[in-house]
Amino acid sequence: MAASFLLAACAGTPARDGKTVAAAAQAAAEEAEIGQLYARLAAAVERYEGSAELAAQGARERAAREGNAALDDLRAAALRCHQLSGCEEERFLSAFDGLLRRDAPATAATTDGEKPDGDDVQTEAESSPLVSDLPETARTITLLKGRPLAEVIAVNEPVKASIEEWLTQYRPNLIQAYVNYQYLRQLMWPEYQKAGLPEALLFGFIAKESGGKVHAVSRSGASGPLQFMYSTGLRFGLSTSNGFDQRFDPALSARANAAYLNEQLRVFNNDLELVLAAYNGGEGRMGRLAGGGRARFWDASVYGALSPETREYVPMVLAAAWLFMHPERYNLEFPRIDTRLGEIVLPRTMSLAELSVCFGQEGGSREGWFRALRNLNPAYDHQIGLPPGTRLTVPNVLEAAFPRVCAEGPWLALAAELHAATMPQVAVASASARSGNAAGTGRSRYTVRKGDTLAAIARKHRCAEVREIASLNRLRAPSYAIKPGQTLQIPVCAR
Repeated sequence: MAASFLLAACAGTPARDGKTVAAAAQAAAEEAEIGQLYARLAAAVERYEGSAELAAQGARERAAREGNAALDDLRAAALRCHQLSGCEEERFLSAFDGLLRRDAPATAATTDGEKPDGDDVQTEAESSPLVSDLPETARTITLLKGRPLAEVIAVNEPVKASIEEWLTQYRPNLIQAYVNYQYLRQLMWPEYQKAGLPEALLFGFIAKESGGKVHAVSRSGASGPLQFMYSTGLRFGLSTSNGFDQRFDPALSARANAAYLNEQLRVFNNDLELVLAAYNGGEGRMGRLAGGGRARFWDASVYGALSPETREYVPMVLAAAWLFMHPERYNLEFPRIDTRLGEIVLPRTMSLAELSVCFGQEGGSREGWFRALRNLNPAYDHQIGLPPGTRLTVPNVLEAAFPRVCAEGPWLALAAELHAATMPQVAVASASARSGNAAGTGRSRYTVRKGDTLAAIARKHRCAEVREIASLNRLRAPSYAIKPGQTLQIPVCAR
């Protein structure tokens, strides 16, 4: 059959050059291979079903061997399918998931040997003698789909060491991440829920990646609460809309993160540690190190080849997720917070920074409200005055306090006075700075790149404020729209 595909392809393709013929032959070969993979899928399913019959007859050892072999072949075929552009991966995922789900209730029985009725049917992997004998990577599929995350995470020595890190020097970070997440929860958790992913894993990501700071930007340019690189964000639907980088949107970033995880769970056979390592160190590298998903993260050949950052990252995410589920086991108490949200409408031009000052520690907040206000209104720069009529999402306690505290009175006046204060600008005198200046005017030029926002550009240049850059380049509030390739003038200060 493969030969006939090749002959047909060659006969129907104009022989313009060797490259055209080679491309047609390659496409025909891949099409033939995809057909063979589908045939392997059908054979593996049939073999697995035969192993279930052997298990029912009492031949458990033989059943386990046959079941393992069938799933191994199915997994290998699925990994090859992922590498071929025309192959339908969902066929393999559905078959894999369907076999394990169907096997569990089919083999569940009561103590007297009869099948239980109705709601008493067990669906956990442990109810199936066959599934309980499968390799850990195969069992993980059922565990992730139908079991609590607590039964997936292996609390081994590295995870225990990471738990200690969170409970000692990073305890304040963990608590603050929890507080930040509580206000973001109703925006982010529904996206994980739709994707069938556990909430504790979302918290683990947030605690390690950004601490729940929606506007976090790493040295490498990863941005947002879940730290997407620009190219990866684009791949999962995070673009720039009206000058706003959607990586900073809590709901959209959670949706993209969930889509990424489900994609990589398919690639790595639902091996959670490998997926986390891919998120941090790159899926291409992890695919090569894991040998097509057969090796485990903790194997010396994989773990030893990873960067120190990734070796530390994976157990830290798992440890934060574990503590989210079991704080009482570790003498850890997360604060109870009223996370109901409200809304305020600005009666005059005000910035988020001014609101943070006038709200103070209203409602007993020890750290104030700056972070919550920024997180809940990610499209606005905190230094920019927002026009009257702007609607802002705020914690419920602030909605009630706004007319009394921030709509008028001494705290509003104080906030406006402090916000109007500016740092003095110093002209550049160094030769290295002059080389980038625009005709010695104390300004440099910057060419906008993909993924840039005005706030991120200001952070890069340190001495430049968003308002100054906007004023120099006549950018309009509140979006401050910029585009790749655009040249901006940037204020420069002395070193």
